[in-house]
Amino acid sequence: MPSYKAPVEDFLFLFHELLEIEKRADLPGFADLTPDMTSAMLEGGAKFFEEVLQPLNQIGDQEGCVLENGVVRAPKGFKEAFQKFCAAGWNRLSAPEEIGGANLPSVVTLAFGEMGSSANQAFAMYPGLSGAAYSAIWGTGEAWMREHVVPRMVSGEWTGTMCLTEPHCGTDLKLMKTKAVLQPDGSYRMTGTKIFISGGDHDMTDNIIHTVIAKIPDADGKLHDDLGTVNFFMVPKFLVDPETGKMTHRNGVSTGGVEHKMGIKGNATCVLNFDDAVAYRLAGRSEGGGEGKGSKSAGMAGMFAMMNGARMGVGMQGIAIGEVAYQNGRAYAQERLAGRALTGAKNPDGPADPIIVYPDVRRLLISSRAFVEGARALAAWVSLLFSVARHSPDAQEREEANDLAQLLTPVIKAYFTDKGFEAANASMQVFGGHGYIREHGMEQFVRDARINQVYEGANGIQALDLVARKMTAKGGRGTLLFFGKINAFIKANEGDAALAPFIAPLKQGHQRLGEAAGWLMQNAPKNYDHAGAASYDVLTMFGIVGLGWMWAQMAKIAQAKLAAGEGNPEFYRRKLVMAKYWMEREMPMTASLVERVKVGADTLMELDAASF
Repeated sequence: MPSYKAPVEDFLFLFHELLEIEKRADLPGFADLTPDMTSAMLEGGAKFFEEVLQPLNQIGDQEGCVLENGVVRAPKGFKEAFQKFCAAGWNRLSAPEEIGGANLPSVVTLAFGEMGSSANQAFAMYPGLSGAAYSAIWGTGEAWMREHVVPRMVSGEWTGTMCLTEPHCGTDLKLMKTKAVLQPDGSYRMTGTKIFISGGDHDMTDNIIHTVIAKIPDADGKLHDDLGTVNFFMVPKFLVDPETGKMTHRNGVSTGGVEHKMGIKGNATCVLNFDDAVAYRLAGRSEGGGEGKGSKSAGMAGMFAMMNGARMGVGMQGIAIGEVAYQNGRAYAQERLAGRALTGAKNPDGPADPIIVYPDVRRLLISSRAFVEGARALAAWVSLLFSVARHSPDAQEREEANDLAQLLTPVIKAYFTDKGFEAANASMQVFGGHGYIREHGMEQFVRDARINQVYEGANGIQALDLVARKMTAKGGRGTLLFFGKINAFIKANEGDAALAPFIAPLKQGHQRLGEAAGWLMQNAPKNYDHAGAASYDVLTMFGIVGLGWMWAQMAKIAQAKLAAGEGNPEFYRRKLVMAKYWMEREMPMTASLVERVKVGADTLMELDAASF
C-alpha cells in the first residue's frame, strides 16, 4: 500500500527563505504569517491528509462512485472524511473571515491544496471545486446568494461545481447549445446537457450549487455562435428561497450518468441534464456593490477568474502526483535488492544491493524530485503574485504582478501536468513489474495524473494561449518583465564563482528562450501556423527556464545557509544537488527546443487531412 509524508520542511523553506512572505505585511492576510504560525498550520494539515485522506485513496479507486436509483454514492469513508475535513476548517482557509473563512493568501493555501491532492486527488477535488464556485458567486452573485448560499458552501454544508463542457464542444464556447431563457421574475430557465462535471452529484452534502455557462437566446429564441451571448449562471440542485435561504424543492437538474474513467474514480464525474432548471445569472456587481447592469455577459469575468484559479489548481495537482509518486519510488528503491553496484558492492553483507545504487534508477528519481521542488517554488511565487496584483498599495507593482501571473498561468497548468505525469511514470518504472500491479498503488498515480493534462483546457490549448495571447498581451509587457527579472538575477550573480554552475546554464537557457520568442515575433505574423507549431516547444522552454531561475535562487540560499552553518545541512546539500541536476540535464534541452521552434510549421501542415 502506498504512503505519503507531506513536505512541510520544503513549504516552510519557500515561504520564509525564498519568498519571505512575512515581509509582505502590507497585503491582507500576511501580517500573522510567521514561521511558527505557518509551521503549526502545515503540521496540522499534514497530519489530517496523511492519516485521514491518504488511506481512502485506493478505496476510492477500487469502489468508484455509483449511480443507484437516481442517487450518486461516493466511495466508503468519503462522506465521513468530508465532514471531518470541513469541521476542521481545511475547506475554508482562503474564504473571507466575514463568512467563516481564515482569509489566508493563495501562496499558503496552495500548499494545502497540494497536500490534499497528493494524499487523495479524487477527494480533494470536491472541496477544491466548491471553493472555486463559492469564490465566483461571492464575487459576482446577488446579495441573497452572498447571504444564504455562499456561507453554506464555505461551511461545507453544500458543495459546488463548474459546468462548462458539452458533448459536442469543450474549448470553443461559441458552439454551446445549453440555453437560459429569461423569465418575468428575473430568473432564467436552463435547458441543455453538460458532461465531465467533477463532483457533479454525490451523497456527501444536502445540496450542490452548480456554476454553469450557457447562452441567452435572442428575442426570436435563436442561439447565435457569438461569445457575447455566453453567460454565467448559478443553478442549485435544490432550489433556495432568496428570502429565507431555506431549501425548497428539487430543481430541474438530474444526473444522466457517472462517467467510467481511467482514473480519479473516487470523484463523481457526471453527465448533468438541465431540464427547464431554474437558473440565476451571475451578473457581477457595480462599484457601489449593486448588481451589474452592463453587458449581458458581464458576469463572465467571474467565470474567467474561476478558470484561472482552476488552471493554477490543476498545475498544483501535477506537482502533487509527482511528489507522492516520487516518495513511493524512493522508498522502493531503497528496499528492493537486485544485483551489485557497478563500482562494487554497497551492501556486502546482503545478497544484493538496493537498486538505488544504479545511476538509471537515480535518474528516474532525481528527475522527478528536481521537477517537483522547482515547480513548487515557481507555483508559490506566482501565487504570491496574485495576492500582490489584487492588494498591493503600489499601482505599478499591482500591474506588473498581474502581467507576470497571467503570462505564467498556462505554463504552470501545462508544463507542470506534463512533468507530473512523467514523474508518476518514472516512479512506477522504479518498481519494475511491481509498479504495474494494483496493490502497490503506482499505476493508480499514473492513471490519476493523466487527466490533469486535459483539465481546464488541454495542454496544447494552453501552449497556444501562451504564444498567441499571453506573450503578446499589452505589447508583450509580461514577457519582457519575466525576461527582465531573470536577466537582472543573472547580472547580479554572474560574478560569483560559487554560483557559476547555476548561473551559466541559466544564462544559456534564457538566451535560447529569447531567441525562440524573437523568431516567433518575426515569423508568426507571416503564417499563424508557425505560432501553433512552435507553441508547445516554447511553453516547454518557459517551464525549463522558469524552474531553472527558481533553482538558481534556491541554490544561492542553500550556499549561504551552509556557509553560515544554519539550518538543516542535509536539506541544503540536497537542494544544491537538485539544482545542479536541473542545470546539467534539463536546461540543455532548450538547445534542441529552440531548433524545433525555428523549423516552423511547413512539414506539420504539408499533408492534406485525407493523407493522415
